[in-house]
Amino acid sequence: MRVVTDTDFEDVLTGGPVLVDFRADWCGPCRQLEPVLESLATRWSGRATIVQVDVDTNPRTVSRYAVTGLPTLILFSGGEPVHRVHGLRPEAALRAELDPWIA
Repeated sequence: MRVVTDTDFEDVLTGGPVLVDFRADWCGPCRQLEPVLESLATRWSGRATIVQVDVDTNPRTVSRYAVTGLPTLILFSGGEPVHRVHGLRPEAALRAELDPWIA
């Protein structure tokens, strides 16, 4: 998964759906979510992109999207946030919640 920063965040929002994983290295649930997101990236290949934002080093993006807990996933479509998921979820639950948004 690509890691994005405050500097290039807006650039990744162009095009199809983009799922942004707001995370931190010290966050245990964030680390547990990583293999789930890698599986979803494979499943959605060509239909959606998944990127990561480190909350400790990208305060502008974290503030703009009011990320207050980790992990937080925000799905963007057309450059706008359309759905938000808070906390750790099993892959099946994430698929059920996000698949309808992925064309």
